[in-house]
Amino acid sequence: MTTIGIKQEQKSMTFINVLSVAIPVVVAVLLGIRQKVDIGAWTKVLPHVIGAINTITSVLLIYGLYLIKQKQITLHRKVMTGAFSMGALFLVCYVLYHLTNPSTQFGGEGFIRYFYYFILISHIGLSLIVLPLVLRAYFFAWTKQFERHRKMTRYAFPIWLYVSITGVIAYLMIKPYYLQ
Repeated sequence: MTTIGIKQEQKSMTFINVLSVAIPVVVAVLLGIRQKVDIGAWTKVLPHVIGAINTITSVLLIYGLYLIKQKQITLHRKVMTGAFSMGALFLVCYVLYHLTNPSTQFGGEGFIRYFYYFILISHIGLSLIVLPLVLRAYFFAWTKQFERHRKMTRYAFPIWLYVSITGVIAYLMIKPYYLQ
């Protein structure tokens, strides 16, 4: 794809802004629904799938950084598209899980409880911030606006990596408390 016109970019930025608000709102609404939908016991495995997705995303992000430092742009693009796709898959699995299952309570006590909630709260808070950054960074790369892409990734990349890694940590910490 080539660089786009101003009107098309404005439409794209509006779409990104709408997604950046709509996705967290939908997730918040789903988390607040007390009556869960029963679509089968298979949804109980989704937290483990989500943990794997966050792990794969973290690896892809680190590999993508390595590739761009090595000037392997084509492979970097593919790897980062994979990380972006993992983000979309994560969202689908996360929504499905919380639509069908009650939230799991963390059972740890003492320092580990405070550590878990620090990880969880920072993970959630930064996931809200990183969404529009990642969408913009991806858009700028897709439209070959590489200078704008570079500037955006200075912020998006470390936050995205933190969110992915803390997602894995939170999963590993709460894993013993999932109902089977």
